[in-house]
Order: sequence, then C-alpha cells, then structure tokens
Amino acid sequence: MPTPGSTVSETVSKSTGRVKHGYPQLAWIVLAPQRERDFLPLSELLRLVRFRPAPPILTVFAARILGVRGPQRTPKRTPARLLREYFGQPALTRRLPSNSPGSFSSILAVAQKTMRARYRISRRGCRGDKFYCVDTLSSKRTSLHTSDEDAAQQIVEAKNTAERQPVLNLQIAKAYLAGSDTGMRTRTWQDAVEALTAMKQGANKERWLRAAKDKAFAPLLPKVIIETHAELLLRVLQLGKVSTNVYLRRLHNFCLDMNWLPWPLIPKRQWPVVRFKDKRAITWEEHCRIIARENNFERRAFYQLAWHIGASQSDLAHLEASNVDWPNRIICFVRMKTRWRRQQPPQIRFGSEVEAILATLPRFGPLFPYLRAVRPGDRANEFRQRCVGLGIKGVTLHSYRYSWAERAKVGGYPERFAQLALGHNSKAVHRAYSKNAKVTLPPLEDYEKSAATAALIPLRLMAAVGS
Repeated sequence: MPTPGSTVSETVSKSTGRVKHGYPQLAWIVLAPQRERDFLPLSELLRLVRFRPAPPILTVFAARILGVRGPQRTPKRTPARLLREYFGQPALTRRLPSNSPGSFSSILAVAQKTMRARYRISRRGCRGDKFYCVDTLSSKRTSLHTSDEDAAQQIVEAKNTAERQPVLNLQIAKAYLAGSDTGMRTRTWQDAVEALTAMKQGANKERWLRAAKDKAFAPLLPKVIIETHAELLLRVLQLGKVSTNVYLRRLHNFCLDMNWLPWPLIPKRQWPVVRFKDKRAITWEEHCRIIARENNFERRAFYQLAWHIGASQSDLAHLEASNVDWPNRIICFVRMKTRWRRQQPPQIRFGSEVEAILATLPRFGPLFPYLRAVRPGDRANEFRQRCVGLGIKGVTLHSYRYSWAERAKVGGYPERFAQLALGHNSKAVHRAYSKNAKVTLPPLEDYEKSAATAALIPLRLMAAVGS
C-alpha cells in the first residue's frame, strides 16, 4: 500500500521494480497485489488515482496483462483454406517477379502476339491479280490497287499496327510525311493564307487580306494543318458569315491541291450551302428619286451612266475620255475584274440620252476625277447614305447592273449581246442577274400572223462544184 507523501509510481516501482514511466495510476491498479487493492477504500483509491491525462487506449500488451480480449490484428494474406473454398485452387502466397512467365507484362506480351489480326490480305485472279484487304470483323473487302505482294503486305500490316496502337498514329504519320515534306509538321493555316495571298494581285489580294482579318478565323490560323480536326472548321463556319464559308472553302481546297492535307477534312457534300442575301434591281422610280436628291454634279452623272450602261462602279469610275468614240457613238472599256483574260472588250453604242450626259463630262483625262480617287467602299457608303435618306432599302450601287440585265431581258435584247455588255462569261451568272425580270409575252396568234405576212428573203444556193 502506498505510504503518505509518496506517489503511486514510486510505490509501484518499489513493489515491482518494472514501471518507470507512463501512466502510474493505471500501472499501480494493474500491478498491485489483490489484498492491497481490496484493503484500500474506494475514496482513497479515487484520491490516489488522478486521471490527469486521458486514459490510454487498450493495446495488445495491456490486454495481455489485464487478461481481457484486445484488438485483433488483420491477417496479412487470405488463408489458403478460404481461397480453396471460393476459387477451388491453392492460394498464391509468393510474389511473382516482373520477368516471370506469370507476370502481367509477360501475359500482355503473349496476348499481343497471339491476338488475331483484324485485317488480312487476299488476292483475286479475276481482278487482274490485284490484292485486297479483308476486314475480319465486317467481312468487307477493299482493293489495295496494287499487284505487288510486298507493297500490299506493308499496307495491311500498317492497318493492323494502327488498330493496335491508336495513340501513335499521328506521330507515325508525321514521321512518314516528313520524309517528303519537311515543313509538314510545323506548317500552320496562317502560312497557307500568306502563301495563297502572295499569289493574288490587285483587288483579289485586297479581298484575301481583309478575309484573313475575320475574327472567325482566329482559332484556326495558329493551328498546325496536319493536326486540325473537322470540328474546328465547323466551329469557324458557325462563328462566321457567308464570306467566311466562301474563303474557308477556297483555303481548304488550296491546301488539298498543295498536298498539305492528306485528305479532305470536310467532304465536298458536307460543306454548308452558301446562301447569299437576296439582291434586287433599282426601279425607275427609285432611280429618279436618287437623281433628284443628288446635288453633286459629278456623282449625279455617275448614277445616270450606271443606269444606262450597267457597268460596275470601279469600271465606271475609271472611264476616261479616250474610251468614248464620238464619231461612231461607241464606248469601249476593259473590265478591271477580267483584264487578266486579255479579251477584246465589247463596243457599246450609246443613244441620245447617254450622249447628253457625256457632253457634260471632261473631254480629256478621267471622266470622274474625284470618284476615281475614292475607294470602292467609300463610293458604296455614299450611295447607301442617299438611299437611307430617301427610305430606299435593299439596294446597293451594284444593283444598277441587275437593273440593266432585267431591262435587257424584258425588252427582248439578245442574251449574247447582254452578256458581252455586262462582261459575263457564263450564261448562268447572267441569268442570275436577270432572274427577277417580268417578261410579258405577245399573243401567239399575233406572232403567227406577223410571221405569215412577213416578206421572205430568197436564199440563193451556189451550184455544186463539178456539176
């Protein structure tokens, strides 16, 4: 029993000589003789045993001393009896090395060797001894377009390799393509735009420079061409407008023609249809209102000649006095858009109304000196301001060409003459300009009567040679 003034740890140490540190109160209760613990009153025991620190967690050692059931250790491996019961085979207790026949890497290597190839080679004598690639999954047969067995075998092996290693396909393709084109791995769409723009001249070059600044092309231009997916092109088409569709299609075809793209990213049939806004011609009433509103002498004469001649704004602004043949009453000029064709320009005769307009213009040099120095966009913007002030909508300065084409169709002007006057090399383009013309046909009976009463011109046939 502990003496007055002594600690429990000292008492336990004198009686047992084993406890030196730790929790002395619990140690004395555990190690003191049974008779001393029974003799000590409960109040004295509680006074001596002061649980200042928290009682310790029952460990395996303390449970062995107290004679109670302590925490049980988790077995390191499943007993062999349970493995035999559930799996019907002995348990594997030893660890397999990485190079052993039963390891995962060895099993995977054997599985790859024994895996059945998806594609196999086939040869058909009835097809000119051509080799075919047969898909064992779909039983589809595709011609390899070769009679060389080694070449056919290489193609089929490449297909099987691509099936087994899909992650390395792009890198392998780059390695093969780099052998023929060293810039294939680094060429971007920006490089393609610059190469295509350098081949253009004049107004076409200016159009491509403006198209390259389109915000819709921003995510595409820094991308490597060979690494581009079709989803990116579709995203550009969604962000852009009609001009984006037109120029992206031209850029895509240019890369295909230059062999910078091994195959089309978007098939020809899958490109979105180019849908332009509906364009209409300027009516005679609208033209009269514009002329009456215009106070500038040069600009008013410019609009009047556009109505009578049907020339484009650039061709009309660059007219010179030398283009007018006054004795023969002919205007002859070369279109700026098609001057590279070096074709003979048409000679257009003009009437009294055009003669009166030309008489007010300079006799030497440019007919429109101010409008010639103005950019095409500024000329179109000035015309749009006049139309907005008059409440005229849906027309531009180019609408004068539509008006001329429709008037020629309504008046029965020969189509080939109208094509030459407007500078159209295609009938489809010319008919698109005049498609909204409203033609009133004469009665067939009147036409038949006039044809019956018309004087016939006799045709003299030359005698055959030697008759």
